[in-house]
Amino acid sequence: MSTTTPDDTSAGAPPAAGPMGAGLNGGNGINGGNGAGGSRGLSGGTVRSAARPGPRERQAILVCVAAIIIYLILAYLIFVRPGVSRSEHLLAVLLPAAILALSADLWPRLQAGLRASLALLYGVFALVTGLVCVARLRVEGVSASALAGLLPLAAGVVLVLLGLWLLWVSRKRGGTLWWTLARRAVLLVAALFVVYWVVLPVSMAIIATERPSEPVKAADLGRPHEKVTLTTRDGLELSAWYVPSQNHAAIVTFPRQWTIAQARMLAKNGYGVLLVDPRGYGDSQGDPNAYGWGSTKDIDAAVAWLRRRPDVQRRRIGGLGLSMGGEQMLEAAARNRGLKAVVSEGAGIRSVREALLRRGPGPLELALQYPQDLVQTIAVWLLGGEPIPISLKTASLLIAPRATFFVYGEAGQQVEEAVNPVYYDAAFSPKAIWMVPGAGHTQGIQTQPDEYERLVVGFFDRTLLAEE
Repeated sequence: MSTTTPDDTSAGAPPAAGPMGAGLNGGNGINGGNGAGGSRGLSGGTVRSAARPGPRERQAILVCVAAIIIYLILAYLIFVRPGVSRSEHLLAVLLPAAILALSADLWPRLQAGLRASLALLYGVFALVTGLVCVARLRVEGVSASALAGLLPLAAGVVLVLLGLWLLWVSRKRGGTLWWTLARRAVLLVAALFVVYWVVLPVSMAIIATERPSEPVKAADLGRPHEKVTLTTRDGLELSAWYVPSQNHAAIVTFPRQWTIAQARMLAKNGYGVLLVDPRGYGDSQGDPNAYGWGSTKDIDAAVAWLRRRPDVQRRRIGGLGLSMGGEQMLEAAARNRGLKAVVSEGAGIRSVREALLRRGPGPLELALQYPQDLVQTIAVWLLGGEPIPISLKTASLLIAPRATFFVYGEAGQQVEEAVNPVYYDAAFSPKAIWMVPGAGHTQGIQTQPDEYERLVVGFFDRTLLAEE
């Protein structure tokens, strides 16, 4: 955004008389000091032109940058969640800290419009981070890492207010009406693209990797179950429930709290059921990731645990996952031969690798969506510390000769209908697909309970019990 002083609006013309003229002649405000030109500041006093930052603005930026960097160090390197390796998050600290430090160093030389844009951008990210930490305090209770989130929350408020103030005092005045409207329309469109391509995906990545861990609620599974602890190959301890098998077959359901109804249905039909909390969810150790990156290791641990059970035959282990659990079940089955059959319900996209696979959207819509998916993928990779997973189309291709059942709701998320047929087409037989009439996202068993049981239990009966 470009900027001018009031003198630019009418070359050689004296400042206006009256109260506005007094404001233009200078005073003390957020920038401090006196100078030619300006407008009223946040404190109600008059300020000089915002073409160059004054001492108060520079101090505010330094304090906000310091607060955010301190939070990054506390949250990612000191007060980490149980089982988390600090080395996984070095880049999540170093890269944002370097960008913030460079911005603070260059701040006095930046134009007011650019300073306003950066203050708003950093401020929104800091506010989102702080609000997620407030949610953690409410859900998880008091913890040092959640309390540290008050630092970016306060910094975000200051940065957003500063950015709005800079936008106001740096607005270009003068010129013809049509030119002013055209210029502001262009700036508005540019701002919308920044919001859609940068602000939204980065904010979603922050929420996805810092979300609060909901407490585990007691549930009736229809048969007695036991609490068990699984250990992943990277050393995390996962919380799970297990209903013993009555037919020498068992199903891993993932995540635990989302699959209670499905577990009850399977247990009623004699299956052993292992309900697992992914890393960072429920009582499991590790960092959360709403897109499930890295949690195939959790499914691998569940399969390994079941293979050691005396009531389960090794060739009779299957999996059922909902939403991101369904996506992770596909990836796990592609690599873990111990999973003989999997049901994936409500799978969507989890990275830029699936961004262009959608059926339905035209080339223009895909082109507009792709930058958002790319930025979000990079942000999740940076903040989550996990490598970008393989495409779900590739995963579906690799599962055969083991069986896959794709399920999605007719009234579910739009992306479900756009990608599940793609994954189904990529998979080799044996495979099946079902669009549940009238069902929302992962609501198949609630919407069509009898048909859901007939199809899902029938699928596992054919694939896991056929030899009996």
